[in-house]
Amino acid sequence: MSAGTTDRRVRLALVGAGVIGKHHGRVVHDLDDRVELVAVVDLQRERAEQLAQEHGGRAYTSLAEALAGEDVDVVTVCTPTGRHGEVAIEALEAGKHVIIEKPAEVTVEKTDAIIAAQRRAGTLVTVISQHRFDPATEVVLAAVEAGELGRLTSGVASVDWWRGQSYYDSGDWRGTWELDGGGALMNQGVHTVDLLVAALGRPVQVIAATATVAHERIEVEDVAAGVVTFESGALGVLHATTAAYPGLTVRLQVHGDRGSAVIDDDTLTFLHRTPAEGTAQDRAYGSAETSQNQVADFPEAAGVVAETAGADPGRLPANAHRRQYENFLAALAGEEPLRVDLETNRRSIAVITAVYESARTGRPVRL
Repeated sequence: MSAGTTDRRVRLALVGAGVIGKHHGRVVHDLDDRVELVAVVDLQRERAEQLAQEHGGRAYTSLAEALAGEDVDVVTVCTPTGRHGEVAIEALEAGKHVIIEKPAEVTVEKTDAIIAAQRRAGTLVTVISQHRFDPATEVVLAAVEAGELGRLTSGVASVDWWRGQSYYDSGDWRGTWELDGGGALMNQGVHTVDLLVAALGRPVQVIAATATVAHERIEVEDVAAGVVTFESGALGVLHATTAAYPGLTVRLQVHGDRGSAVIDDDTLTFLHRTPAEGTAQDRAYGSAETSQNQVADFPEAAGVVAETAGADPGRLPANAHRRQYENFLAALAGEEPLRVDLETNRRSIAVITAVYESARTGRPVRL
């Protein structure tokens, strides 16, 4: 199937029937007028069979077997992160389009291997970054693009979550460098890093520290803190933890010399914009109390219940992922551009792996 229009439903194979694979199964089921789940792949056949019974398709224990047995247009990759590349490349070498659950891979080099395979195949690949499709994110990025926050000066990306020891003990891949690629920052914080990069632009340097203080039997961090220098001169602060009991919010702040924005648990809670053609009032000291909070101008982005923050991944509502699936399907039909590609996700992976390298060496890392 080419990246053009189609007169039938897109036929999808889902690889990985664990927690996030089940979530993708629900998303695909909700899109059943446009997508048909034809195959579910998992090394544990019983898991594949259970998901297939719930949402359709036949169960297989390998992607090769599924591709031989079914007519497949798109492969969705929901394996442990350190296995994303091998599955995605196998699908691309078979000429398929690919959707990869975040992040694309555990290193920049492995991500580059997927990019090379995609270029050879000439097919579409997206990496799940569903929070780019949140109304709050779209409002803030539009304000940045229009220059309404002025020159960007700084940003803060903070993920303050709790994951008990049972979470890491629930799978032998969790908390490992090989398959998880990192801890609180790579697994839980990657979406918020992505939004910080989307707002502030190209990162050029990272200095950071990490620690493991509240969990046992894991190789990776449960606390990470860092500072990112961006090409514009703006500074970004990163903080991610799975050791903040009982689990608090995910917060993104973007600051400029003419305005600021705050997104808390996917909800726009503060926005002050100065139109690019207007004149900002000069003040020696700013004050949130006297600054106009313009959130009310965007009811679609404020006052909503967060869809995903801190929730059990097994019970996530499908809307956030669905919006990205809809963009992918529209791009496949040639109706709109693909909004998140591999290169987009690569930049976030570069920042996160630089945090780990800086923490290991005690030195800044240039990107």
